[in-house]
Amino acid sequence: MGLQQDIMTAMKTAMKAKDQTALRALRAVKSEILLANTSGSGEELSEEDGIKLLQKLVKQRKDSAAIYLEQDRKDLALPEIDEAEVISQFLPEALSEEEVEKVVVMTIDSIGATGMKDMGKVMGIVSKELAGQADGKTISTIVKAKLSN
Repeated sequence: MGLQQDIMTAMKTAMKAKDQTALRALRAVKSEILLANTSGSGEELSEEDGIKLLQKLVKQRKDSAAIYLEQDRKDLALPEIDEAEVISQFLPEALSEEEVEKVVVMTIDSIGATGMKDMGKVMGIVSKELAGQADGKTISTIVKAKLSN
């Protein structure tokens, strides 16, 4: 119940501070957690699933903000960006590209990947190892660069 407790504590703080943006973002997270817990599986949300859920919510907001910015709607994009920042506080600290690259190189060496045909294997292993610490787009870009050499 760690994530859910953290969200509730942050919600109380946001209510006291009258921070509407944070409150809106935290309520969305709480709603997604409740939906996941009542999905019928009968199991509580694991920490790994919680991280995936938070990553999904952050990605949704960043994608929405990008679309709004393309349409020159900064008034709609800024709240989305702010909400993404609030939700990101609950994610593990992201690794730098150099750190991700080290993991990718070690994985390629360990499984003996030689070309783009091995990209799926490498992506699967690296994605599991770096769950919550790097986004799939960054991992994919680095894996492509390393395997195409």
